[in-house]
Amino acid sequence: MTRSFSKHVLAAAICCVLFAGKASADTYTQTKYPVVLVHGALGFSTIGLVNYWFGIASALQSGGATVLQPQLSALNGNEVRGEQLLQQLRQYKAAYGYTKFNLIGHSQGGIAVRYVMAMEPDLVASVTTVGTPHFGSPVADGIVRDTAATGISGLVFSILSTLGSVVDFLGGTPQLPQNAAATFNDTTTSSAAAFNASYPLGLPATSCGQGPASVNGAPMYSAGGAAVLTNPADPSDALLALTSTYFNGATNDGLVGRCSSHFGTVLRDDYFWNHLDEVNMVFGLRSLFAPDPVAFYRSQVNRLKVAGL
Repeated sequence: MTRSFSKHVLAAAICCVLFAGKASADTYTQTKYPVVLVHGALGFSTIGLVNYWFGIASALQSGGATVLQPQLSALNGNEVRGEQLLQQLRQYKAAYGYTKFNLIGHSQGGIAVRYVMAMEPDLVASVTTVGTPHFGSPVADGIVRDTAATGISGLVFSILSTLGSVVDFLGGTPQLPQNAAATFNDTTTSSAAAFNASYPLGLPATSCGQGPASVNGAPMYSAGGAAVLTNPADPSDALLALTSTYFNGATNDGLVGRCSSHFGTVLRDDYFWNHLDEVNMVFGLRSLFAPDPVAFYRSQVNRLKVAGL
C-alpha cells in the first residue's frame, strides 16, 4: 500500500512539473519574422550590462521572439544610417535565411526604418516607429540656428561627433563614421520635409493625422510620448526639460513633438513618457503612473504575431 501510494505521488509530482513547465512557456511575442530594434541618435545596442532597449529586448526574447539589434552610427545623416541598416538586414538574410523583418525604430531609428521600407520593401514585414521626428524637430531647428548665429557650429558638432565615436567604440563598432552636423541638419523641419518628399510612404496626408494602415502589404504603426519631467530621480529629465523649451509650449517628449511622431496607424501619441522613457531608459526610471514601456512593446509584438507576422 505504501509503495503504491508513493508511486502515485511521484507520478503526480512529475505530471505537475511537466504541466507547470508547459504552462509557463511564454510564446506571447513569438512572431514569424524576427523583430529588429533600431536605435536612435547617440544610441547603441549594448554597452557592458546596459541595453539601449532596457528590459525590452530581453522581454521580447523571453516571449519567444527572435530579436536583432543592429548598430548604426551613433550620429550621422538619415540616409547614411538608413543604408547601414539596409546592409545589415541583407547580411542577416544571407547568414540566417530570414526573408522579412518586423522593424521597430526609436527616434532617428524610425527614419532609418523608413529608408529601408522605400529602398527594399520585400524585406519589410511591418514597421513600428516610436518617438520618431517624421516631420522634424524644433530642437534641431533651434540648435542649428543658434550655433550658426554664435559661430560655434563647427566646435559643437565636432565635440558631439567625438561623443558619437566614444559611444560606438564602447558599443563595439568603432569603425562607424560620425557626423553630428548631419544628424541635426537632417532632423530640422525643413530637411525632414525634403526627406519626406523623397520617402513619403506611411506618412499622414493631413497635419497630425493618421497615415495608411499598410504599405505594400506591410502594416505601419507609430506611438509617442507627451511628457518631459516624469521622474525626479532621473537626471536626464533636466536635459529634456531644457530642450523642450524650443517647442514654445507645444506638446512634446523633450525632443519630438506629438504630431511629428505620427506615421501609419497611430496607436497613441500621448503616453506619459519622455523621449528616453519610450525605450525604458534610464534604467526604467519613469513616472509611477505611466504605462510600462516593456508591456507596450510586448503588446505591439503580440499584435504582429496575431497578424501572422
